[in-house]
Amino acid sequence: MSQTIPISPDDSPTVILDLIYRLKVKDVMTPEIHTVGPEAKMRDVQEIMRAKYITGVPVVDGKRLLGLVSVDDIIRALDEGYVDDSVVSRMTRNLIVLEDDMPLSFGISYVEKYQFGRFPVLNREKELVGIITSRDIILALLVELDHEVSRLEERVPDIGGAHRRGEATREFNIRNYDFENAGKASTELRKLLKQQGVDRKLIRRAAVAAYELEMNIVVHSQGGKLSFSVHDDEVEILAADRGPGIEDVEQALTEGYSTATEWVRSLGFGAGMGLPNAQRVCDEFDIESSESGTTVRARIRFPEEGAET
Repeated sequence: MSQTIPISPDDSPTVILDLIYRLKVKDVMTPEIHTVGPEAKMRDVQEIMRAKYITGVPVVDGKRLLGLVSVDDIIRALDEGYVDDSVVSRMTRNLIVLEDDMPLSFGISYVEKYQFGRFPVLNREKELVGIITSRDIILALLVELDHEVSRLEERVPDIGGAHRRGEATREFNIRNYDFENAGKASTELRKLLKQQGVDRKLIRRAAVAAYELEMNIVVHSQGGKLSFSVHDDEVEILAADRGPGIEDVEQALTEGYSTATEWVRSLGFGAGMGLPNAQRVCDEFDIESSESGTTVRARIRFPEEGAET
């Protein structure tokens, strides 16, 4: 699958460049690797991919990398009838690899240059220590940018105050897989709260909750609605979709758990952090789910004048 990252080590903003050159490949890679030995069959790899929602499995002898089996290799094996052959006879041997101490800029350049979905990562002893994908890079940069924004916010004095001016309600129709329009509801909420003079830290919490709930509808449902109501003492966010529902709500609130497809993951979404992130920034967070749909009600309360936010 062709991969691109909308970031360039040559002409990105300074803050992005600082992150690109400060981070190492080992800071971004996925260290938990699902591998097979040389005695495995192609069918074994197929089962691992199906169970773990991954599209590439390294073949190793101990910690030494021998090759890699991709989802394209499995599809070809199924089409041509050799899915029961050993992986060593069908794997890709000529691999492009990264070293864990390389700057992240190398990872971005490799993705752009070779257009591969994943790259094995080796340490100085040439041992396999991780896998890096374009999704890993995008998510790591988003997390680091979020931390950078928090640090900058703490340095800027708050001149907005915590006053509110009246009440307001907005509702948005959300379509599944509509990534082009995803984020509009949270942007509108941020604008409204800013206009009403709400403290910037509360605005950020509300925007995070709204965005994560909006993306949850886009990625995991058949579509639905997201609405928010701003009151004198709180902002309430309501996200309601049309199914298929969440089988295990407790598991869905566990960081890293995701049922997103590999295609969605390749776009940089579906990392399993949406609902946990939304819950983390809210004062109240309730989920009701069935096969007919899921409803999430989230509240962020405004403190009294002069109180800490």
